[in-house]
Amino acid sequence: MDVVDISSLSKSVLWATFAITFFLGAVMQKTGFCSMGAVSDIFIMSSWGRLKQWFLAIGVAIIGFTLMSYVGLIDPLKSFYTGNKFLWLSTIVGSVLFGLGMVLASGCGSKTLIRIGGGNLKSVVVFMVLGLTAYMTMRGFLGVVRINTLDTFFIAFNTPQDLPSLLSAPLGIARPQLHLALGLIIGAAFIAYALASKAFWTAENLFAGIAVGLAICAVWWVSGNLGYVAEDPNTLEEVFLVTNSGRMESLSFVAPYAYSLDWLMMYSDTSKVVTVGIAAVVGMILGSAAVSIATKSFRWESFRNTEDTANHLVGAALMGFGGVTALGCTVGQGLSGISTLAIGSLLALPGFIFGAYLGLRYLQKRLAPNPCS
Repeated sequence: MDVVDISSLSKSVLWATFAITFFLGAVMQKTGFCSMGAVSDIFIMSSWGRLKQWFLAIGVAIIGFTLMSYVGLIDPLKSFYTGNKFLWLSTIVGSVLFGLGMVLASGCGSKTLIRIGGGNLKSVVVFMVLGLTAYMTMRGFLGVVRINTLDTFFIAFNTPQDLPSLLSAPLGIARPQLHLALGLIIGAAFIAYALASKAFWTAENLFAGIAVGLAICAVWWVSGNLGYVAEDPNTLEEVFLVTNSGRMESLSFVAPYAYSLDWLMMYSDTSKVVTVGIAAVVGMILGSAAVSIATKSFRWESFRNTEDTANHLVGAALMGFGGVTALGCTVGQGLSGISTLAIGSLLALPGFIFGAYLGLRYLQKRLAPNPCS
C-alpha cells in the first residue's frame, strides 16, 4: 500500500482552497454578490435581483453536492452539518441575531472580507470584533452561556439530520436514490425561482449565482475528496486534512475568523496550523483586492460618526455570537449547509432573512426625520 504524504497533500488542499476563494473573492467584488444586500434591495428598492443570485447559487450548490455524493466523490454523511443533534433553538436565535448583525455591520462574514479587500477600514474592525466574539462563543464565557441555555433545546434523531436520511425509512426508498431525487428537485426549484423572470437573465446575475454555487461545490470536493485520507499513517484512522472540525467542510466565514486570529496570535506555537477556513479568509481578501485595484475602485473608507462606529461594533458582536450559535453564517449555513439538505440549514435561511429585515427596520427608524425637531 502506498504511503500517503500527509504534508504534501495538506499543502495541495490549502492551495486549492486559496485558489477557489481568490476566484470567489474576485467574483463577489465584481458582481456585488451579497446576502445582506439581497434583503436590503427588496426592502428599500423592491429589487429581487440579488436575492435571486443567492437562490441560484443555492440551487447550483445543492445539485453539485448531490451529484458528487451520488457518484461517490464525497460522502454526504461526513459533512459538518449532518449530525443527528438538531439544535433548533440555537439555530433560530443564532440566525436571527446574525441577520440583524450583518445589517448593522454593513455586510455578512463574506462581504466583510470583500470590503477589506476594497480598502474598507470599518470592515477590519468588524473582522477583529467578530473573530473575538466568535472565539468567546466557541470556547470562552459566551460558549458556556450558549451551551447551558440555547443548546439544551434540541432534538436527537436516530439518523443524520439531512432530509434524505430522515425520509429514507418512512418512504421506503434507499438513501442514495432519495438524496439524488430530493437534491435535483429542490436544487431545480431554487434555480427555477431565480430564472423565472427574464429580467434576471443578465450576464452578471447568471455569472454571480453560478460561480458562487460552483465555488461551494469545489471546496466540498477539495475537503471531502482531495483532502480525505482513509487511513492516516500516524493514527491509522480516516482524516479530513487541515479542517478545524475534523470533518468534511466547505466555506463558512464566522469560526474561520476566530481561527485566523488564533493562528496569527499563536503563530510560534507549532500546533497551530493553517486550515481550510484560514486559507479561505486570505483568498477572499486577496481576490477582492485584486479586482479592486485592477478596476481602480480601491479606496480607504472609515467610520462616519459615533453611531456608525457603534452599529458596526454591535453588529460584529451579534454576527460572532449568532454565527457560532447557528453553526454558520449566510455562506456557511445559507450555502454550504443547505447544499447538504440539512434541516438545520433549511431553518437558518429564513432566520437570516428575518434578522436582516429587523435590522433594516431599525436603521430606517433611526434615519427617519423627527417631526418634533
